Parts: sequence; C-alpha cells; structure tokens
Amino acid sequence: MARSSSLAILVIALLAILQATAAQTTHVVGDELGWLVPPGGPIAYSTWAAMQTFTVGDVLVFNFTTGEQDVAMVTREAYETCNSTNPISLKTTGPANFTLDSIREYYFIGTMDQRCSLGQKLAINVPAPGPRPSSVPPPPRGPITYTVGDDLGWLVPPAGPLAYETWAFNKTFLLGDTLVFNFINGTQDVAVVTKEAYETCDTNNTITVLTTSPANISLTTTGEHFFTSTYARHCDLGQKLAINVTAITSTSNPPSSSTEPPSSGSNPVSEGPSAAPPPSLVSSAPSPLISGFFITLFSLAMAFF
Repeated sequence: MARSSSLAILVIALLAILQATAAQTTHVVGDELGWLVPPGGPIAYSTWAAMQTFTVGDVLVFNFTTGEQDVAMVTREAYETCNSTNPISLKTTGPANFTLDSIREYYFIGTMDQRCSLGQKLAINVPAPGPRPSSVPPPPRGPITYTVGDDLGWLVPPAGPLAYETWAFNKTFLLGDTLVFNFINGTQDVAVVTKEAYETCDTNNTITVLTTSPANISLTTTGEHFFTSTYARHCDLGQKLAINVTAITSTSNPPSSSTEPPSSGSNPVSEGPSAAPPPSLVSSAPSPLISGFFITLFSLAMAFF
C-alpha cells in the first residue's frame, strides 16, 4: 500500500514539473539581430518586445560576442536614465540567460560606453494571467478610421521600415475601415502597389497614386495590400506599409492583422494582391531535451518501485 502511494505521489510530482516546463518559452532577444547597438535606435527592441508574450518561467537569451557587449538587469529609473552604476545583475559572457521568475516589469541595458543611450536597452512586462475568455462573442464593431503612423504621419521614417511595421502590428483592419495618410503636398505621395512592387520598391507600375493630402483610402476588399511612395528612394528608406484586411462575421472575432497593408484611395481600390505574412518574430520554443529528461527520470523511478 505504501509503495502504491509513493508511486502515485511521484507520478503527480513529475507530471506537474513536466507541465510547468512545457509551458516555458525561450525568447531570443532581437532574434537574428542579437544584442547590440541597434541600427534604428531603441525602437528595434521595443518592437521586438511588443511582438512577444512573456509569462513566468520564460527565459530571455541575449546573444552577443563576449568582450564586445554585456547585459545588465537594472531598475526602471536606471533604465530610463541609462545609469549602469548599480545593476541588479550584470552578465558579461554571451549568450546570457535570464529567467523571468515573477510577475513584474524587467529592464535591461548594455553598460559599455554610450550603448544604452544609443538604443541597447530592453523593457518587458510579465503580466498576471488574464481572465478566461468569454464564450459569447462580442457584437461586430463599426468602421474605424486609422491615421497611418499616427503623429508621425506619412514620410521617410527615422527608424526605417520598423516604424510602420510597429504601427500596423496588433491593429485589426476590417472591411469598411479607412486609412488616412497625412503628408505635405509636393513632398510625398501614396502609391498602392502589388506585393512584388512592395518588396522590390518598384513604383513603375502602380495600381493607383494619391498626391493630395490627406489621402483617404477605403478598405473595400479583404486580403493583404501594399502601399509606398513613388518619390526617389523613399520606399528603400522605409516609407512603405503592408496590412491585412479581414471580413467580420456576426459569430466570431476578426483575426488580428499582421504587418500587411490594404489597398484603396479616395476612390476605393478593389485590387488586393495576396502576400505571404511577414517573418515571424516569435522566439523559439523550449527544448524537447527538458521533457526527455523528466521522462527518463520517471522511467528510472519506476524501476525502484
């Protein structure tokens, strides 16, 4: 009887550990960019963080060349002022791992030279688990007018394409919504283009071009659509937008848009070329080696009972 009870306790403990391990995610900070002074400034890591979902038990991996970079966990005040005098933790060997062990905000910076001031800094939040989603879908929403780039407007963005990718991320574009492009007449325009033209910045064959600001584009077709500017090198320098337009039903929520754009102008454009979704910035999943370890441990334990 004692043997059966011990075995049951062991099984429950191992399953609990295995379940907790499976829920963990390893996030590689910056993905392929790694941990360095980002070319576009702080927006690079803030954009990366906005595309992640962090939970307790997850691991952050900072990839960098030992001796050329470091990573310090700091307070919020130290993060905002780039003060690396008294870090909570400092790691100088890459890759450096940090486990997110509690529900709170975390702040990281590079302490070498002026690297924090130049954008080598990361702030993330591990939120408390949210309430379970309701089984009753919300009613369909009405049309929304989106101002592209918000206060930035429509121009060559200082941070390159990340600016408009960040703006479009987490927005849901539905049929009937409107895009408003604000720019100075004579210095910018808005071109609706195909996926191929968007990717190659070829504006020789546009679907339509709007030259007067504000340029309003009604979203009249579902699918992925693409916008850029015909002015020389504006597209190459990041003045381009891609969004995805979805239809809304009365029984389900519309999926969130990825960073793809709709096509329309003051006169709606019905053409909507399909595009592959942008490269995912979601980090790697936990290694199966961990699960294998606990399975092996369980098998060994069974042999003793």
